[in-house]
Amino acid sequence: MTSAPHAEPLRVVAVVGSVRTPSRTTALVELVLRTLAAHTPAETRLIELHTLGPAFTGAAEREQVGADVEEALRAVEGADLVIAATPVFRGSYTGLFKHFFDLVDQYGLAAKPVLLAATGGSDRHALVIEHAMRPLFGFLQAWTAPAGIYLSSGDFDGTTVLNPEVYERIEMAVADVVPIARALAAVRSHTLPV
Repeated sequence: MTSAPHAEPLRVVAVVGSVRTPSRTTALVELVLRTLAAHTPAETRLIELHTLGPAFTGAAEREQVGADVEEALRAVEGADLVIAATPVFRGSYTGLFKHFFDLVDQYGLAAKPVLLAATGGSDRHALVIEHAMRPLFGFLQAWTAPAGIYLSSGDFDGTTVLNPEVYERIEMAVADVVPIARALAAVRSHTLPV
């Protein structure tokens, strides 16, 4: 579904919980962002958590974060659509990923669409989206897109996606979430004070 030419750009923020660069998870998210931009006008931002440094990792509470981290948290809370992506470590999301969303305001993602994505070493980790990520965002009262995107190391050559089925999965997930993100953004713009 394509939007009308006069549609306001969606504010899309992608959060990647990788612990280093280069990252297959970041490569996946960049592919999702390109696909999204082909579907609808969007202002996109990519936040790679490992780049936030000690002002992020050393903060036990939000009041302790540095200005850059606070700005990243506000960007996520103000987004029309969040893409949350993590590599799988020991069957779950990374500690950086959990720490970031622990610092997000408890109601900062309420009724906000979130597209979940993950990468792992094998297909055995594919249920991380259902068993780890979806409950986390359920607690935050976000609207998680029905289709998540999981890629295993066999889908890549380095950080290049090789599996053609991946592109179909991403197209389907983006096509499902864009109308919801647009509708919820329209509701927020008409109900929130300016």
